[in-house]
Amino acid sequence: MSADLSAEDLSGRIFAGQDLAGVDLSGKSLRNAHLTRANLGRADLRGADFEGADLSGASLAGAQLNGANFSWAILAGADLHNAEVGDALFVGADLSGANVEGVDLGGADLTGAAR
Repeated sequence: MSADLSAEDLSGRIFAGQDLAGVDLSGKSLRNAHLTRANLGRADLRGADFEGADLSGASLAGAQLNGANFSWAILAGADLHNAEVGDALFVGADLSGANVEGVDLGGADLTGAAR
């Protein structure tokens, strides 16, 4: 992996197509970041802020998303199967075509989300 993930604020950074499987991004800010087709499978994203980020076609399979903010993010075609979403925010998010198989969305805020 060539991406530098050490900074707390990764807002606006481009990680498109990168393999970030299993990384710890918990609590980090990735607002408006570009993560199209990125592999975030099994990553720890608890409490991370992805507001306005583009995760189109990204894999978040098995990732920990508890408390993460995906408000107004684009998750069209993303793979979230078996992800732990807990109390994640998806307010106004685009989840069209996203794979949510095995995901309990009961505690997540999906207000205004497109599915």
